[in-house]
Amino acid sequence: MSTRTPESAASTSPAARDPRGPGRPAPPRPHPAVAAGAVGVVSAIATLAIAELVALVVAPAASPLLAVGSLVIDLVPGWVKDLVIALFGTNDKVVLLLCLAVLVAALAFLSGLLEWRRPPWGTVVLGIVGVIAVIAATTRAGATGMWASPTVAGVIVGVLVLRFGSERLSAWIGVGSSGRQVDSRTAISPDPSLADTAVSRRRFLVFTGATAVGALLVGVGARVANAAAAAADTARRALRLPTAATPAAPVPAGADLGIDGLSPVVTPNGEFYRIDTALQVPGVDPATWSLRVFGEVEEEFELSWDELLALPMQESTVTLACVSNEVGGDLIGNALWLGYPLRELLARAKPREGADMVLSRSIDGFTAGTPLSVLQEEDRDSLIAIGMNGEPLPVEHGFPARLVVPGLYGYVSATKWVVSLEVTRFSAASAYWTDRGWSAEGPVKTQSRIDVPTNRARVSAGTVAVAGVAWAQHTGIDRVEVRVDGGDWTEARLATAISADTWVQWVYEWDATAGDHTLQVRATDNAGTTQGEREVPVVPDGAEGWHTIDVSVS
Repeated sequence: MSTRTPESAASTSPAARDPRGPGRPAPPRPHPAVAAGAVGVVSAIATLAIAELVALVVAPAASPLLAVGSLVIDLVPGWVKDLVIALFGTNDKVVLLLCLAVLVAALAFLSGLLEWRRPPWGTVVLGIVGVIAVIAATTRAGATGMWASPTVAGVIVGVLVLRFGSERLSAWIGVGSSGRQVDSRTAISPDPSLADTAVSRRRFLVFTGATAVGALLVGVGARVANAAAAAADTARRALRLPTAATPAAPVPAGADLGIDGLSPVVTPNGEFYRIDTALQVPGVDPATWSLRVFGEVEEEFELSWDELLALPMQESTVTLACVSNEVGGDLIGNALWLGYPLRELLARAKPREGADMVLSRSIDGFTAGTPLSVLQEEDRDSLIAIGMNGEPLPVEHGFPARLVVPGLYGYVSATKWVVSLEVTRFSAASAYWTDRGWSAEGPVKTQSRIDVPTNRARVSAGTVAVAGVAWAQHTGIDRVEVRVDGGDWTEARLATAISADTWVQWVYEWDATAGDHTLQVRATDNAGTTQGEREVPVVPDGAEGWHTIDVSVS
């Protein structure tokens, strides 16, 4: 049995041996796994920061995080994209970036833990992630071999941070690549030199802290500088749109029913839906932009920005809809567009006999296949648009130029940031979404929606305005009908439509009685087609069914 007294035991305690004096606590020590994971996270931050900095010189789109995000968008099954859009709508890009950030953080934590306990496996993990990012960057539209350099430079710096950080961690807590074990509950090293421990602790914290702060400053600064959309927006704000040679007819006085909560006749730019495949909004300088028209044509040509502005412009109010719009969804909007008729551009190119499709391409590589015959129709205002609601196209809506085609879903017609039109054939070429199982031609289906009251709303008994919008672009709406609790259909009152290419407001004055009720709406277009009751999913050519809501009346 030991004969040591409590006093003698205290004399040999860590606190007593602390050169800073008796009674002073020993420097705190971290849990080994947490500290090692933190080193991995710092190395990932450094990797991304350096990659963003190099991408600033090479190409903004070569950013590994954005490149991997774009690759994910391309590779995930269509049903996953539909689910994300259905759940998050136009916030789908934010959700994707957050998911990528969580995944990067998890892999970074793992690499730090492995590098500390089983070197060089942490470096291997970081290298594998780097290879994936290189593949993602170099396979993007317009990429060159140089697009690999941001990721390569970032991984090199990340590996150095990972190795140095792990060495400093091992020096502090005495565990890791040296092979010595530690009590994970206390993280106390058998090394008796607390003075050395304090120095090692300080070196570790200074290294990881300074690296993290420096990397964040560099990364954020480079990301801001990389936001080419900001530069494009500056050019956009300085632009003065030409006056339309063919102005649009004014919005009829009876087009707006003036009902609170009802979608406006013309959708403000800031509220117009945005669905596309661009993780980072492309920043296109109008001074360097051009449109190439080529393929199965007699006369290929290229149109500069100044040449486009010099052409006689036409205004047209057109409703655009996304094929991913669910029944009752809000992925639809109506705007006044300014542009040049696509049929005139195609007439200049003189398509050859047998050509039946125009493959439009965005600067980010997205493609859409549009029937050539649709774009050539004299009574359809298909435009290469440069203006939206009286101002230059917003950057996120395609500045400097995009396509607007009435009557077709956007995935086959509404290419943003458009840079080329290839006249070809459906049998010879395919587009981004048709390669993923969607139909080739994409005509918009007749649809209607209840805007007010909202689903599960509580209203007072008496006359209640049930109102919404209906659309059948390029065909027009003939009538809208509403029914309550599965009873007879009653025709609603239509506002005055701007044209067959726009949606139209409608209202039904409902004599609401107390209780819970179900309201449904259906529309019939000018061709006599009435919406069917059967629910059809968005894939492969757009949703169908009656918009149905439940309300409580008191």
